[in-house]
Amino acid sequence: MKLRSLVALVTIAAAPALAQLVAPNEAGVSMGHMHLMVKDVDAQRQFWSLLGGTQIKNGQIELIQFPGTFIMLRKGEPTGGSVGSAVNHFGFHVRSVVDTLPALRNAGFKIEQNNPQQAFVTGPDDVRVELLEDKTIPGPIAMHHIHLFVTAPLEVQSWYVKTFGATPGKRFSFDTASLPGVEISLTKTDMAQAPTKGRSVDHIGFEVKDLDAFAKKLEAQGIKFDSVPRQIPNSSTKIAFLTDPWGTYIELTQNLAPRP
Repeated sequence: MKLRSLVALVTIAAAPALAQLVAPNEAGVSMGHMHLMVKDVDAQRQFWSLLGGTQIKNGQIELIQFPGTFIMLRKGEPTGGSVGSAVNHFGFHVRSVVDTLPALRNAGFKIEQNNPQQAFVTGPDDVRVELLEDKTIPGPIAMHHIHLFVTAPLEVQSWYVKTFGATPGKRFSFDTASLPGVEISLTKTDMAQAPTKGRSVDHIGFEVKDLDAFAKKLEAQGIKFDSVPRQIPNSSTKIAFLTDPWGTYIELTQNLAPRP
């Protein structure tokens, strides 16, 4: 792939100097980040740059900023791509699909397109990304959804509503559970998919207003944490981890975005 030369030619849409996530819902939760386990960090950075991502830092935490979310990268050996795991793919709204695809196509990435307003792109480490056209968004690209493939969509929907205060809904044939900044889309599968931990899309992340209090509330509901809240050293950011009953590994963060 001729990524390095292509990236040099791509003009990345201007982003806010200091990234801010969407304001939380009444439960104190909003979209936070997508965390990838990758073989080649530079190849991933170049891919996300082609889509319009901006590299920023919160202290020592490295982030790739998009409107409404961050992409985070950790070097490792993923056990598989996103397809086949509970998080089959995640998706962005783009103002124009036809304007977004040429740089990705020229770089050699696999593109599947069923209609002019929708495309799937397979990035490095077999990360599947959906692009949906929405000409009303204020910029070229914005976070839209995380698509889970699960055996019991309505049960999953109810769990995200109860656990994170998501709003239940429907998009076309998909049951959904929406949080500020992201829609959790649900597709029914006959067989359970692999857990996300260790895959290229290792986990998803939600930002929480008061992580300690929120964790106590979830523990009172009987939810067990893989890792209880802790402060990242030399940082204002707190993190905790849990896994939903269908295998999606979830990180909860507080103060992930750089402060003004």
